[in-house]
Amino acid sequence: MTTPSEWMAGARPRTLPAAAAPVLVGTGAAAQVGGAQLGRALLALGVALALQVGVNFANDYSDGIRGTDVDRVGPMRLTASGAARPGQVKAAAFAAFGVAGLLGLWLVVLSGQYWLLAVGALCILAAWYYTGGRNPYGYRGLGEVGVFVFFGLVAVLGTTYTQAGELPWTAWVGAVAVGLLACALLMVNNLRDVPTDALAGKRTLAVRLGEQRARRLYGFLVVAPIALGMACAVEAIWSLLVTILLLPAVILAVIVQLGARGRALVPVLATTGLLELAFGFLLGLGLALG
Repeated sequence: MTTPSEWMAGARPRTLPAAAAPVLVGTGAAAQVGGAQLGRALLALGVALALQVGVNFANDYSDGIRGTDVDRVGPMRLTASGAARPGQVKAAAFAAFGVAGLLGLWLVVLSGQYWLLAVGALCILAAWYYTGGRNPYGYRGLGEVGVFVFFGLVAVLGTTYTQAGELPWTAWVGAVAVGLLACALLMVNNLRDVPTDALAGKRTLAVRLGEQRARRLYGFLVVAPIALGMACAVEAIWSLLVTILLLPAVILAVIVQLGARGRALVPVLATTGLLELAFGFLLGLGLALG
């Protein structure tokens, strides 16, 4: 029987900052134009967290049944390790998607923007087909595209719009910045798994680019968002708070560029997640104060 701690590990908590950061930035942008609403922000956070957990369980299930996760470094894989039956992991994924759908429906009803139901449906489909289905786009090097769109643009802009009913330019800049950080999180995760992914036929962007170019791209993905956050100071001077994160971002980029691999990338993954969360908090706060 799968223990609660094993289910928790399978949910991959280190990736959850990718869900919280866009809500923080989106709510800050809503506050900047006087439209922040705590209840709707909490609903958006619930949707984002449930989707992230759903994605993680869906990936565990799909990679597990394909045999991609047989020899992996990093967090526990429930399906591949045999700790849980594939059907149980699949059911957990769809349960999480169901929670996201119900919370999203509640948010849509409150905002009155019913067209967002279609966007929510696309989010769930993208979450499943990242590694699910016959031709998963994550296996073709398009995972970062999906992450940028749904955990960057859609998550930030959706959070802002359902609260304020408008999209200031700072929300767009923040959405791009958060999307890049979410891509950095995925990139370092896939960089860690390049050897096993290549053998298993999983052609992630890191595999397609090769390790050296993937490492350089990671550096750009963690540093460029800081510059974008600073640009928001034109409208909200307190956005310069994000400059606090420039040194940690550069250090992460250097560690990866110097060749950290395998288990040495596990703490880099965790720190990248914390960097994204801190960025979301500081930029969101800066926009709200502005």
